[in-house]
Amino acid sequence: MIGFLRGVLVAKKAPSLLLDVRGVGYEIDAPMSTFFKLPSLGEEVMLHTHLAVREDAHTLYGFMTESERALFRSLIKVSGVGAKLALGILSGISAEEFHRCVQMNDAAMLVRLPGIGKKTAERLIIEMRDRLPGGDDLAVSVVASGGASAPAPSSPVPDAVSALVALGFRPQDANAMVRTLPAEGKTSEDLIRLALQGAGKK
Repeated sequence: MIGFLRGVLVAKKAPSLLLDVRGVGYEIDAPMSTFFKLPSLGEEVMLHTHLAVREDAHTLYGFMTESERALFRSLIKVSGVGAKLALGILSGISAEEFHRCVQMNDAAMLVRLPGIGKKTAERLIIEMRDRLPGGDDLAVSVVASGGASAPAPSSPVPDAVSALVALGFRPQDANAMVRTLPAEGKTSEDLIRLALQGAGKK
């Protein structure tokens, strides 16, 4: 099991990133809660990781805090919740807010997250009551470094739409969420953040 990785951030295109660890490039999927806290390209970062092994793929998931990883690991143990849905949950709601939803039986809030219907929300509340990790550590483990060059930027609107689809939103919904936002001067990460905030208010 790979517990954590420390390396230079070479590329990031939500929800995936590429980390150069002593000459080895690790492709990592991360929730937006972690993605928004990543340093600039060429800087060093440490991520707590979870390796998911399937017959057809080995996938690394990265998290800025141990509490995010703990919640992710608890979520994927719930019946019907896979890694993709767990990333969507962590991208749309903080660990602290998720804890509150479970404690307050707030299924309505969970239903607003991508890929979660009423039955899944109710199942999450029931099954997660005894699995919630303690405390939400918001510390960011980032150490400045240099080296890697940044790739040419791509268009923020399609990148934001693609990221939302990867997080579980339907393509038409993701497109509508992003196309209605003022995109001038914003990065794809800005648009994703605004789209997720808008979805949480509906």
